[in-house]
Amino acid sequence: MDEKELKHQFNHEEIPRNHDDSLIQALHKTIRFAVRILAVLMVFVILWGIGDVLYVLIQRLISPPRFLLTITDILATFGAFMAVLIAIEIFLNITVYLRKDILPVKLVVATALMAVARKAIVFDFKVLEPAYVYATSAVLLSLGITYWLVANSEKTKR
Repeated sequence: MDEKELKHQFNHEEIPRNHDDSLIQALHKTIRFAVRILAVLMVFVILWGIGDVLYVLIQRLISPPRFLLTITDILATFGAFMAVLIAIEIFLNITVYLRKDILPVKLVVATALMAVARKAIVFDFKVLEPAYVYATSAVLLSLGITYWLVANSEKTKR
């Protein structure tokens, strides 16, 4: 599938660049401006998240016993890393939307998969109910299957 067909398939007809009604066109431009602001704010969130990763890592390393990380410390650090990676994925979603006016379904599903996987990675199984773990597993499996279907759909259309 070439870019033109992809754009036609996932084009946001509800927010076209040009519209017959000048009010609607002005409102659409306002929405696109708002999305640009969100992109800028997401960069700040990413930078803040990197600072948080550094802070968490340094705090864990300087607290007794020094320069040793427990499993809990490693999981907390992984959680902070994953939060930054999820923010980067959200930023990519925003920029793809701004550049191409397409809904990046595969990227959105991948972002959701990463966000739920982050939760599963930092689970404290001592305090969680089994039903919560099973429900999260079902969501992860569903998102994994959805991602696989979307990826295979793109391959077969090429």
